[in-house]
Amino acid sequence: MTDRPLRAVLIFLAALVALTAVAYVAQQSLYVRPPVRDLTPNGSGALVAAPVARAAPTAEAAPALAGVPQVDRRWIRRTAKAAGLPETALDAYARAELSAPASCGLGWTTLAGIGWVESQHGTLGGRTLGGDGHSSSRILGPALDGVGPVAAIRATPETTAYHGNPDWDHAVGPMQFIPTTWEMWGTDGDGDGVSDPNDLDDAALAAADYLCVGDRDLTTGEGWTAGVLSYNNSSDYVAAVHSAATAYADRTG
Repeated sequence: MTDRPLRAVLIFLAALVALTAVAYVAQQSLYVRPPVRDLTPNGSGALVAAPVARAAPTAEAAPALAGVPQVDRRWIRRTAKAAGLPETALDAYARAELSAPASCGLGWTTLAGIGWVESQHGTLGGRTLGGDGHSSSRILGPALDGVGPVAAIRATPETTAYHGNPDWDHAVGPMQFIPTTWEMWGTDGDGDGVSDPNDLDDAALAAADYLCVGDRDLTTGEGWTAGVLSYNNSSDYVAAVHSAATAYADRTG
């Protein structure tokens, strides 16, 4: 190869790398932007409830799967592209919203905010999210051994089956459920007859049930903040989920 063609190839590769970097930065900027109006505390010190973009109505033409709502595919494709998240993830969050009690006021954007913070919708660390709701490799949180900011939760033979550690528990799956919590709230979100925390379809519905417990009203600042704090008792976590949920609502509302 002569110098001229080689130089052209190198210039092309450099331009391709630069474009990829710009696209990545643009995508990530949604989730690190400084909070403004949406994080204004109300009188109780709770955050204002995150904006909600509602899921599409159940598609009548879609096949029913054990009573699982089926969301219009055109809405999924259009909204996932605008939001910047996998179609499989949006489908899971939207079906969970449609399955939640209407009085709870849960929007798919809140579930997507949690899913982003917990595992980037099952794509953390270069993973890919399959059409069946499973990541290309299992997602495990750190050992809950009491070191640093994590709680100390001893594993049992039953919980070890979820993560393989006989000594300490780990949060598991794209929504990062602790095994004992999953035993209480785990459900089948896609009608395949299996309740699996590693399946985002199941985990999203379990998260919806968990957030809506006790007739909680997520349309209020107090209710929304209490719900997300129950998921992870950290004000920084609540702020991060709020920021991501707001970004998704802004992009799709």
